[in-house]
Amino acid sequence: MNVGDRVRVIQSVVVYHHPQNRKKPFDLKGMEGEIIEVVNNWQGRPVSANLPVLVQFDKKFKAHFREDEVEAI
Repeated sequence: MNVGDRVRVIQSVVVYHHPQNRKKPFDLKGMEGEIIEVVNNWQGRPVSANLPVLVQFDKKFKAHFREDEVEAI
């Protein structure tokens, strides 16, 4: 997966920071967005992030995922 790829969430991922559902559980399964960053280094040093794929769904909402939770479309 690379920056700029369109992806779809294929597993059930519940978040509590979705703009229209603040402080309520919201399942992201089936949503589509664009990868804006793949976190594999920080300040020039390699890191092993738990949720390395950052996906932006709309102007106000983005979330981090594992690589097995999203698929390219």
